[in-house]
Amino acid sequence: MTSAASLSLAPEVETPVSSAVRRGILSRPKRLPPWLFYDEAGSRLFERITELPEYYLTRTERAILTTHAASMIAQAGDGARLRISELGAGSAAKTCLLLNAAIERQGAVRYEPIDVSASALRAAARRIECEVAGVTVAPRVMDYTNGLGFEPRREGERRLVIYIGSSIGNFEPEEAVRLLRRVRAAMDPGDAILLGADLVKDRDVLLDAYDDAAGVTAAFNRNLLVRVNRELSADFNPLAFAHRALWNSAQSRIEMHLESRRAQNVHLAALDLTVHFCAGESIHTENSYKYAAGQLQSVLERAGFEPDATWNDEQHWFAVTLGRA
Repeated sequence: MTSAASLSLAPEVETPVSSAVRRGILSRPKRLPPWLFYDEAGSRLFERITELPEYYLTRTERAILTTHAASMIAQAGDGARLRISELGAGSAAKTCLLLNAAIERQGAVRYEPIDVSASALRAAARRIECEVAGVTVAPRVMDYTNGLGFEPRREGERRLVIYIGSSIGNFEPEEAVRLLRRVRAAMDPGDAILLGADLVKDRDVLLDAYDDAAGVTAAFNRNLLVRVNRELSADFNPLAFAHRALWNSAQSRIEMHLESRRAQNVHLAALDLTVHFCAGESIHTENSYKYAAGQLQSVLERAGFEPDATWNDEQHWFAVTLGRA
C-alpha cells in the first residue's frame, strides 16, 4: 500500500531527483533510475568498482583503446582534422588514450565533454589539461538523453562523438536506438561515433562483475538510498535492503535490485509520501544489456549510422564500433 497526503510538490520545489523518485517509487514494480547513483560518493564508489578484479569492463575496454586508439582516430578522421565530443564523460579517464592519439595525429585537439555533473566535468577538465598537452577542453553541462546540441565545428573539421564504457547498455533496446538517432540528428555528414558496448559471455563472469566479493557494488547500489535520504528528507535504512544482481537471459541483461529484508514503511518527507515495502519486495535500480556479436552494428544502422569498423579484445568480451554519419 502507498499513501500520499500530497502527490505533487509545488512547481518551485520540484526537482529532477524528486520527479524521478516520485515516478519510480510509485510504479509497479518499484524502480529508480541509475543516474541517481552518481552523486559525489557514488562516483567515488564507481571508480573503486572499475579497479576490482571482478569488474572486467573498464580494463578490457581500456586495453582495446590502448592497442587501437591511433587506428580509431585515423579512421574517424579519414584525412580531416577531428574535434572530439564525449557523451556522459564523467572522469574521462580512458578518453586520454584517444586524445593523445588525436594530438599525435594533428598536433592539437578540441575536446567537448558533456555530462549532467558539473563537478565531474570540472575535475575531468583540470586533470586532462594537466595530463594531455595540446588539448583544449570545452565542457558542457547537459542531459544528453533529453536533447543534444554540439558546438559548431570549423570548416574542414569532422566531429568524433565518443560514447564508451558500455553506457548504451543502461538503456532499453528501443530507447538506445532513439538516443542514438538524436545523436545522429545533431551530427553532420562525415562525422563519426565511437560506441563501446559489453558483449554476452559466461553467466558467472557477468554476475561476479556486478556482485563483487568486497561488497563495493553493494555499497554503490545502497548509496542511491543515502542520496534519496539526503535530498528528499527520506528515512530509508540502507542496510535494511539487500543488494541483488541477477542475469536475465531472456532479456540479455544484468539487473541490479535493492531487496527489502523485511516489511517496512519509508517516509519521504519532501514528497509528503509514505511507501510500504513487503519483505522481499525490490527496487529495480539498473539494467545493463549485453550485446550479441553483430548486434551493436544493427543498432547503429537503425539509428542512421553506417558501421565502419569494430575492434575487440582477444576474448571478444567487449566491442568498440565506429559508425559513420
